[in-house]
Amino acid sequence: MGQGGEPRRVQAYDGELGAAVARAQQGDEAAFAVVYRLVQPGLLGYVRGLVGDDAEDVASDAWLEISRDLGRFKGDGAGFRGWSATIARHRALDHLRRQKVRPRPSVLEQDVLDLAGGQSTHEQALESISTRHALELVRGLPRDQAEAVLLRVVVGLDGPAAARVLGKRPGAVRTAAYRGLKRLARQLGDEGAGEGVTDDGPRTLGEST
Repeated sequence: MGQGGEPRRVQAYDGELGAAVARAQQGDEAAFAVVYRLVQPGLLGYVRGLVGDDAEDVASDAWLEISRDLGRFKGDGAGFRGWSATIARHRALDHLRRQKVRPRPSVLEQDVLDLAGGQSTHEQALESISTRHALELVRGLPRDQAEAVLLRVVVGLDGPAAARVLGKRPGAVRTAAYRGLKRLARQLGDEGAGEGVTDDGPRTLGEST
């Protein structure tokens, strides 16, 4: 991910996504399938970082709301990703409130720690963030950092869009994402040390710094 920008692979899809959204709003079911294909992987990864193993159910609830309210959306492809992430976030937080539990962090397992050499730990953190184990590690970050990292790296939102989802200033989200990625990079580079997810011991996503 470039400084202040979106991951290129996500950015490249925004034109196709915006066109598909416009067609889906006119009742084109095939276009809605395209929207789902482009958005679901990042959306599911974001929700998994919030609720863990219940992500599929929560994401399904989010898509029901997205399809119901699609006609009210106004914007382009990037805007749709932010809008859908906001809906998914609300459904995830509702789920956590109903369950009255917080996601449990887990240490990064050895098969993710044993990444090939030749890259910086920061790059390793970025490239590994979409794996199940890496998402578990993200869930061990303080909540503000975890959500910022998930929205920036997994969903692919830029700083202002992520800030709108979280109801915060872009600068605060950029800082939280930077701190979260720095923690992840340090953890990924700490092979064999047997340390916890954070400096102060395991946290849950419900805690903030």
